[in-house]
Amino acid sequence: MAKQNTSPTEGQDTKECVTRRKFLLAGGTVGAAVLLTTPGIQGEVWAATTKYPRKKVASLSKLKTDVPVEFDYPDADSPAMLVKLGVAAGGGIGAGSDVVAFSTLCTHMGGAMDGTYKAKHKGLGPCPLHLTTFDLTRHGIMIAGHATESLPQVVLEVDGDAIYATGVMGLIYGKSSNV
Repeated sequence: MAKQNTSPTEGQDTKECVTRRKFLLAGGTVGAAVLLTTPGIQGEVWAATTKYPRKKVASLSKLKTDVPVEFDYPDADSPAMLVKLGVAAGGGIGAGSDVVAFSTLCTHMGGAMDGTYKAKHKGLGPCPLHLTTFDLTRHGIMIAGHATESLPQVVLEVDGDAIYATGVMGLIYGKSSNV
């Protein structure tokens, strides 16, 4: 059998075919070069702030330890509760940092928890739907039950003897935006 000559003859091109490996390497290099030369996000990104209404909810001098004051904030569909705990609490105001306010809608399924404050444990609950209980001394953290988030805490300010609600930390159940 005669051996075929596969070497290029005079006058033929000796161009090399591009292999898959070389093609992928070149494509990756070009892609990386494009990404590295594209400018990223310039400057700083700030959290969006929301303007809440300022609403008077109680008077410091009229508060009694472990006696809740119910109110609606930031709107009529958002029940909340303010209480003087008698012990320092996260986010508390007043001389003893013991006055706090929270939404009374459970963060699990929106169960109404007004009237469920337990003075002995400084807690709110159990929720009538699935028995979730929240610790009001620790920013409304869940201590038992099905909820996975803390209760939304109402931000309070003191002006003389008046207590004002000025915002909410956390999303109130059933809302895509608190205001």
